[in-house]
Amino acid sequence: MFNKIFKLIIAGLLIAYAGYQFWDGEIGNGIFLILLSLIFIFLYFRNEMILLAFLRMRKQDLIGTQKWLNKISNPEAALTTKQQGYYNYLHGIIFSQTNLTQAEKYFKKALKLGLTMDYDLAMAKLSLAGIAMQKRRKREATTLLQEAKKLDKNKMLTDQIKMMQQQMKKI
Repeated sequence: MFNKIFKLIIAGLLIAYAGYQFWDGEIGNGIFLILLSLIFIFLYFRNEMILLAFLRMRKQDLIGTQKWLNKISNPEAALTTKQQGYYNYLHGIIFSQTNLTQAEKYFKKALKLGLTMDYDLAMAKLSLAGIAMQKRRKREATTLLQEAKKLDKNKMLTDQIKMMQQQMKKI
């Protein structure tokens, strides 16, 4: 909604005005303004449109997720590098239902830009392994599957990984 630089400017102005409020003796106003500035600092690191898109994804509403992602007009300018990674990650999940070539492009770009959570990295590599397996690239699928297995520390994807390994034996 707001540009990332604009968010930092608003947070800086709020903190400066909070300092003035502390100096003036209005401690309650200063504390409130500091807390308000923390919202803008949080939204600098976590884009509000991507957060809303993740909420739609959680409900498995791919069309709603796509609508929230489309509201980000220029992702390269409006998002930080990690946010761009998650932007591409969400697009990869959406396109994995319909267009595997497009999904592969988005997942590779998301991995290149970086994802912060190990689970998300494992999920992206697992999806890429599935795409590579469908395109008959067994060696690439095997390496991606092994990387996904290493990244899955909470063992949330073990069933999917085992199922893909069994399918790889059939190829």
